Order: sequence, then C-alpha cells, then structure tokens
Amino acid sequence: MLLCLAERAGEVVSIDDLLNQVWTGVTVSSDSVYQAVASLRRQLGDDSKQPTYIATVPRLGYRMVATVSPWVDPPDAPKPRPRRKFAYMWAAGAVLCVAVIVALVIYTEGPTSRHAEAPPQKSIAVLPFLDLTDKMSHEIFADGMTEELIDKITKIPGIQVAPPTSSFFFKGKQISIAEIAKRLGVAYILDGSVRKSGASLRVAARLIRAGNGYVVWSETYDRPWADLLKAQDNIAGEVAKALRASIK
Repeated sequence: MLLCLAERAGEVVSIDDLLNQVWTGVTVSSDSVYQAVASLRRQLGDDSKQPTYIATVPRLGYRMVATVSPWVDPPDAPKPRPRRKFAYMWAAGAVLCVAVIVALVIYTEGPTSRHAEAPPQKSIAVLPFLDLTDKMSHEIFADGMTEELIDKITKIPGIQVAPPTSSFFFKGKQISIAEIAKRLGVAYILDGSVRKSGASLRVAARLIRAGNGYVVWSETYDRPWADLLKAQDNIAGEVAKALRASIK
C-alpha cells in the first residue's frame, strides 16, 4: 500500500486502483483499504485531519502528500543505481521501518505492561474506533461505539476486558497492536471504524489475536443514521454475540 501511494505521490489514487494493485487476484472489500490506510497512519504517526503522509480525498481515494524521491547511491558507490520501482521500495520501506521503531520507543507513560506473565487466554481490549466519515466530524459517535462495545463484551461470562480508561489512553498514539496488547495484558484486540454515506451508517469491526497479529474475525454492519443510540446498542450486541464463539 505504501509503495503504491509513493509511486504516484501527489496523485489521487482511487479505492478501486488500490484494490487492483495491492490485492491483485484476491477478492476483498473496500474495508481492507480503509483498515490498511489506518494502520499505515498509525505506524507513520500521521494525523488524518492534518496529514503529512497520506491525505484522504473524500469520495475519490487517497493521496501521498509527503515528498517522495528515488534512492540514489553515492557517486563513488560501485553498485549501479537500482531501477525506479525498487528505489521507491527501498525509500518507502526505510521510512516505514524508522517510523515503526520510533513509535515503539517514544512513549513513556500509560498502563503498565505485564512482561512477566502471559495474558489470560480470554482477555480483550477494545481500541477507540476510527472516525472515517467524509469530514471526520463524528468522533463522538465513534467513541460512544467503543464504550458500548466494552460494556456489552464485559457482560460475556469468562472474558476479561480492559477498562475504557486504559483503552482510550492509546487513542491517536502510534503504537503497534502487539505492544498495546502487551501493555494491557490481553490476548485479543478489537478495533474498527465508523463511516457514513448519505443516511446510512457503516461500522466495521475486526478481532486480532495479538500473539501472531492474525485477524480471526471481522464484520461490517449497516444501519440507518437516524437513530444512532439504537444503532450503537444493536451493533454492539451483535459483535458481542460473535465474539463469544471467536475468543477461545
């Protein structure tokens, strides 16, 4: 995804183009693009409202706004200059690697990690859901969706849930899923996003096993925008029901 955007820096790359280039031969929905962009922003320390790397172009796609240039060997280097595509790959890869390393070491506060013991097998933290609406003006609803999910999952017998104060500490912070899970002492992470199209609301949720980073369950829920409280309650109930079978 990063390479695809970097190769067309400054241009708007549509959702369809990203699906065709990044997921060639694989049938996935546009949710995969939204989640991948959100993950890139998290790793790069980017702000969707004031982007320095990836900007959202409402209803069109995404644009790499950072300055991108091909890797050039020093004049006295014995090796020939790599081809353009591989040069972009090296440059983009280097940026991402540095961003990931920095993200893992810059924070100094927050919930204490439990390094000495393995997390309970049936334990989960719900990260604040992302507001991916066109103008990103529904953060309050996204936060309410997160709290409703925590409330519903807490009522499932046998599952331990990280409290809201701990989960919301990581809102907007550039920390990997694995590190968040370690610091909260949980085996699973639930994250997701909120989008809006006309009078329709779409909430996407996914469950990640922190130990290996695999997505073990995901689903999208479409509801009318008219009654948001009812939508939150209904979606949270369905997610909680699905997690009963997914968290083992």
